[in-house]
Amino acid sequence: MNDTTYNGWTNYATWRVQLEMFDNIPIEDFAGYGRLNAWREPDPYGLSLAMKERAEYYIECTSQEGFARDYAMAFLSDVNWYELAEHMIAAYAEENAE
Repeated sequence: MNDTTYNGWTNYATWRVQLEMFDNIPIEDFAGYGRLNAWREPDPYGLSLAMKERAEYYIECTSQEGFARDYAMAFLSDVNWYELAEHMIAAYAEENAE
């Protein structure tokens, strides 16, 4: 059985997208998704969808249709979006702990 983890993440794609696209992005940039407050628990599933949409939108806006874009979008299909969302929520909670 092959170990596909990478630097503590599920796989290389998850680590790379976290590093290149979401490192140092505040959770507040995802208004309505995964927000922490007194009346509601964080929503990692909703946040994961928002993160995936943002990554796909970025690729669509910064590349031309064709082979390279297809590979970039295929790369995103390997990302563990839920893990990224949980990481962002945990980082927010740690930063705002009293």
